[in-house]
Amino acid sequence: MVTRPRGRELLGFATVGLLAYATDLALFTWLRGPAGLGPLTAKGLSFVAGCAVAYAGNALGTYRHTRARGVRPYAVFFAVNLAGALVQLLCLTVSHYCLGFTSPYADTVSGAGIGMAPATIVRFWGTRTLVFGVDRGADGRADRIGGEAEGRFGSWTG
Repeated sequence: MVTRPRGRELLGFATVGLLAYATDLALFTWLRGPAGLGPLTAKGLSFVAGCAVAYAGNALGTYRHTRARGVRPYAVFFAVNLAGALVQLLCLTVSHYCLGFTSPYADTVSGAGIGMAPATIVRFWGTRTLVFGVDRGADGRADRIGGEAEGRFGSWTG
């Protein structure tokens, strides 16, 4: 069962994720089209921009009550998002090269569809535990790893 505080956390994380995804997609489309950049350069730049939007949204919104500050949390956040991207690429690789589903539609379904679910789980777990240090104790209360129980686990979405 998803508790109310956990539900608000998930809603905040999902909202920020959708905004970051939209940023990534819009920037990639613009860089590939009017800006005329190659696909890998465009994707690399749009990925970094999406990570920046996601980090800002999570740091200032979903996990604003934590004390994650400075360059290190962003570097860990970037690594967590890179791990999520690798999960999506693994799904795409298996579908395209191992199973032989080579159409653009199949690539989209496997990479952006099927691969998104496990990648989101990796990102959620990594963001809440490794970046912002939020963990749930046996009593279900939100705790800072290495810190004291906060008792309240809020979100900017609720």
